[in-house]
Amino acid sequence: MAGSTTNISIRMDSDLKAQADALFNELGMNISTAFNIFIRQSLREGRIPFDISLNQPNKETMAAMLEAERIAHDPSVKHYSDVEEALQELKR
Repeated sequence: MAGSTTNISIRMDSDLKAQADALFNELGMNISTAFNIFIRQSLREGRIPFDISLNQPNKETMAAMLEAERIAHDPSVKHYSDVEEALQELKR
């Protein structure tokens, strides 16, 4: 690696930067070191070194959500007006 360095400027939400600073500090580095690690790993792999995707539920979670929706609309399933009422039923 060449010994010369250059400065770059990145715009980032101040709260996000504070969270990143705290995390990287816990890991024993600063944000500049973390960014350099990211760049080096990207170049090594020839891609962004992690998956970028929409936050979509997996098949198991989706199945559970569909089951919950089915139960919520099933007139034969007992419904409770609040948590206390459901807890009372469980104690019986």
